[in-house]
Amino acid sequence: MSDAIRVLVVDDQALIRGSFRVLIETTPGLTVVGEASTGLEAIELAISESPDVVLMDIRMPVMDGIEATRRISTAAGGGPPHVLVLTTFDLDSYVYEALRAGASGFLLKDAPPPDLLAAIRIVAAGDALLAPSVTRRLIAEFARRPETARRRPADLASLTDREIEVLGLVARGLSNAEIAERLVVSAATVKTHVGHLLAKLEARDRAQLVIAAYESGLISMGSDRA
Repeated sequence: MSDAIRVLVVDDQALIRGSFRVLIETTPGLTVVGEASTGLEAIELAISESPDVVLMDIRMPVMDGIEATRRISTAAGGGPPHVLVLTTFDLDSYVYEALRAGASGFLLKDAPPPDLLAAIRIVAAGDALLAPSVTRRLIAEFARRPETARRRPADLASLTDREIEVLGLVARGLSNAEIAERLVVSAATVKTHVGHLLAKLEARDRAQLVIAAYESGLISMGSDRA
């Protein structure tokens, strides 16, 4: 199945890895190319097996999932895989650090199997998996960091007013369809704006746009009125 989405499963618990493997291997269009129990193993397999998506645990021996995600996301070659972080710990610090390290999504391990399979397809397609509940927590986290919220990188100076408006809505976890409805424009127009944002901010996907929005202080600068 050459066109199947190739998945690397990373977790320090063999039972969880096995469960994910069975779920993925029995789903058309998906295949498991390897399993890793530590962050170091994950990096090695990500290089040797070239997966499309890495299911990454956070807490592991030798090297945690956040550091492994950071190294995989900055790896040279034909482009790093998309990392989907899975954890039992629904904590702000993990959400932020995982996304900042380059993860394309964040999902709890107790999510229903259909949600996990959908998440794999979403991040494999280059989209971000950021539920509104996650972005609300990120906003709250940055509200506690005034020194971060006041910074606005020069990169945002190249954006149009409409692009800044779209960026603020992306940062809140809205889909293209929801943004189109909010701004009373077509979904195609929103898609074009998002494409411009990715190019101008040199962002890999929507997750990185979210990080750029928060680190620039855009959310705290009146974008709620959009």
